[in-house]
Amino acid sequence: MNGYDRRTAAACPRYAARDSFYTPVRVVELDLDEPSELRSPGGLGPVDPDGRVLALVRLHGHPLGLVKATGAAGETATLCRALVDAAYRELHVPARSTATPAARRSRVARARVPAGHPLVSVIVCTRDRADMLPDCLDALTRIRYPNLELIVVDNNDPDVHDTENVVRAGYPDTVRYLREPVRGASRARNRGLAAAHGEICAFTDDDTVADPGWIGAVVEAFQADRRVGCVTGLMLPAELDTEAQAIVETYGGPTRGFAPFSASLRERLDDPLLRFSVGRFGAGANMAFRTDVLRRIGGFDERTGPGTPTRGGEDLLAFLRVLTAGHTVTYHPDGLIWHRHRRTMAALETQVFGFGTGYGACLAAAVSQQPSLLASLLRLLPYGLWRWAAARRRHSNTARSNLSIIRQESLRRLSRLEARGLVYGPFCYALSVWRKRGTAAIELGGRS
Repeated sequence: MNGYDRRTAAACPRYAARDSFYTPVRVVELDLDEPSELRSPGGLGPVDPDGRVLALVRLHGHPLGLVKATGAAGETATLCRALVDAAYRELHVPARSTATPAARRSRVARARVPAGHPLVSVIVCTRDRADMLPDCLDALTRIRYPNLELIVVDNNDPDVHDTENVVRAGYPDTVRYLREPVRGASRARNRGLAAAHGEICAFTDDDTVADPGWIGAVVEAFQADRRVGCVTGLMLPAELDTEAQAIVETYGGPTRGFAPFSASLRERLDDPLLRFSVGRFGAGANMAFRTDVLRRIGGFDERTGPGTPTRGGEDLLAFLRVLTAGHTVTYHPDGLIWHRHRRTMAALETQVFGFGTGYGACLAAAVSQQPSLLASLLRLLPYGLWRWAAARRRHSNTARSNLSIIRQESLRRLSRLEARGLVYGPFCYALSVWRKRGTAAIELGGRS
């Protein structure tokens, strides 16, 4: 939603030198049921990578973790053996399965298409990314789920038709095209929510590639417990072609892990901070809601998110509001989305500052909408800040032995930018509220 960054290292002299020393890493998938084959992310065909490789390891289709190896073109068998050995050594994989490949594929297929097949509306909000959108939509059309509604919301000016042309020319019978001319990710998402027919609404971004089993896994999580109001999933890098993309993985990475977990305010939380650190569940590029639940809480707060002064936070606020409404939020790693990270350090720094700003704005919005949260937030705030700083120090100490001095400084700078954004967030939310009121007054005056 922030616009695809097309700048190269040559256009950003500050980072050109460091990018020139980075060796790209190829991202692949390896299922231990078929250990002699490597595949591209998103259900694409076999690949024969050359050089450094990061592999998502699956067992019976379920993601277990990430391993690394180095291979050479034409020697896929050797690379596969190295990755398999690493998986059994590092990921504590159970004993090797003896089921036939056909039986294993049948079991995986059944697991990914739940019974009942409720209609799911997948909503993609986009702005100025007509070049990236086809990869996103191609992946969505490969999803193994029989009852799917695909919606694209074009959050661009009425006189810009690039996205509309892509959708109408390439996907006339499979994707509904909608336009929301008023800028804002929340506004666009609410436009899609209002038009959706599905029992479940799933949201992703235009810079992602959905796993074929994404929606099946999401539906499984909803069907497992009627109290679940929101499901999030694992996000992994679709590519690691630039240093900035590698750094964001070091900075954040798949921190939510490969094990499912849930939270509800109906029971005592194991971690009292979870209520105010809902980013642990996921992000807006991979989230799904029961449609009626999302509509009852008012959809997404249009004073937050990309396109407003807050730069983000609309997804986190939605998670928090689902929790406070009495529903369960579930993280299900089988619901996998591959994400294209920002390609330059300049774009990454802007994004990380936005993470902090959005989170600060989310907390401010939550307190303004439910003032009773303020006492709990103030009581937990010192502990939360201490734990955040301690986690960053541990992360830095762990990385120091493995990373260059330049990479370490990049991580420290990102931490400072995120912290600065967190401080700015409440003020940005106040500015966004003020602007929203002014816009509403103008619209009201125009109708009178």
